[in-house]
Amino acid sequence: MLAGVLLFALPFCSAESVSSYAGSTVVASYPPPGATNTAIDSYFPDASQVGNAGPTPTGAEPEAIVTAIPFSKLEDAFPLSSPNSADGADATFNKDVVSTQCISSCATALAIQPLAPDLLNLLLQFILLHRTNGVSVTGDLEFLATWTYKLGGEILTPFGREALFRNGVAFRYRYGELLNGFTDLPVFRTTSEDRMVDSALNFAAGFFDVRTYQTDYHQEIISEALNFNNSLAPWNVCPNANTDDIGYFGDGQASKWANVYLQGALSRLQPMIQGFNLTISDLVNMQEMCAYETVALGFSKFCDLFTEEEWEGYEYYVDLSFWYSGGPGNPTAAAQGLGYVQELVARLTQTPITVWNSSTNSTLDSSKITFPLDQPIYVDATHDIVIANIVTALNLTSLAANGPLPTDHIPLNRSYIVSQIIPFASQLVAQVLSCPASGESSHIRLILNDGVVPLTGIHGCTENADGLCALPSFISGMHERIGEINFAYDCFANYTMPNPDNIIDGRYPG
Repeated sequence: MLAGVLLFALPFCSAESVSSYAGSTVVASYPPPGATNTAIDSYFPDASQVGNAGPTPTGAEPEAIVTAIPFSKLEDAFPLSSPNSADGADATFNKDVVSTQCISSCATALAIQPLAPDLLNLLLQFILLHRTNGVSVTGDLEFLATWTYKLGGEILTPFGREALFRNGVAFRYRYGELLNGFTDLPVFRTTSEDRMVDSALNFAAGFFDVRTYQTDYHQEIISEALNFNNSLAPWNVCPNANTDDIGYFGDGQASKWANVYLQGALSRLQPMIQGFNLTISDLVNMQEMCAYETVALGFSKFCDLFTEEEWEGYEYYVDLSFWYSGGPGNPTAAAQGLGYVQELVARLTQTPITVWNSSTNSTLDSSKITFPLDQPIYVDATHDIVIANIVTALNLTSLAANGPLPTDHIPLNRSYIVSQIIPFASQLVAQVLSCPASGESSHIRLILNDGVVPLTGIHGCTENADGLCALPSFISGMHERIGEINFAYDCFANYTMPNPDNIIDGRYPG
């Protein structure tokens, strides 16, 4: 009992007043102003000018996806520090890949546009506006007394650069042999947002070579401007996806769950702040700060504030947000992924798109230059939410098997886990394989973050231990799925979310 009294009394007897600079924004600038001096460039000739590079005979392209054992599982996130918690708890087969299509999410970027206002309300207003009103912190929150805001926004972090570069290297090992099938330079696509361009370029530097990648392929950059058709940023032509009551419906659903799993944290942390009343939203923002500070700065004290169970609760919080905003539980999700599915079918069949009823861009996709149909490898870099849209439009029902998701508890054996479906640097790869010994010569399978995804939700694709579906059956099933999705209605019609929201296929019911 005495220990309980001492723990409760600790915030009151050793509180530290918030410093005058706490909560201020810290900004770094590199290279230093005025450091660029072209007058001395001649002192630093590049390798081609220096010469004497030595012999560089070229070997064969790797094809590890066919010849090697499975890649080893990633066991850590070096060089990031492993966070603590408040409670201290811490398939292969012989077939030939003949074509592959990869869509990759931007890796470890500070995509904090929707997050920053809430964080500033908690951290900057709390510290900057209230520090003169007797606010003090102690215990696990004592670090806030001298904490400063060091995050930028909408940028790719050093860890993100590493992740994309590493993905590019791995992709070359797995599919490099397919480069032998090119007669022209490859065209890879991404969107115009700064971190997306950096993601695509870092991937390319890993896939090709850091010194030559800029001339080894063509990087297509598609504008993310409002009302500009872009299958890699479809929300710009889907108005319902941008409304609070439909497009961001997941925020409210996730908040319901936050009011369940964070009650214990609120009771535990509130006594450590004097002069400011914490809310559940503040605690969610602290958990988000843990993630962003860790990937941007390598470490975050916010991580230590929550128990293992509360971190499991946060994982499910993100699941709810994506499920009901960009996944199977949102009526605009399939419509937003429709354009990319149409492009996938066009590439698989080498047939130009002729119907423009989605986010596809008729100018770019009608051109053999900007949308070639004869490449052995296609690579597109997009946002995590778009991958959520695409897997919904593809009707990968195994991911939605236990939906709709409840907001008052975490269901057992849940199938929709965002940290596994669209983590930082996530990849969805469509492999076209030649299997002469089987009844059908060509098959396709989808690999999501190195895991085979069952295609049983696609009409004509049967259960298969290797995730394979005969290519003609897959294409037929995709045509059927495309016909089911009503882009015009789901994106533009005046409707309200069904109550309860029992949607599990990303389309408005009825």
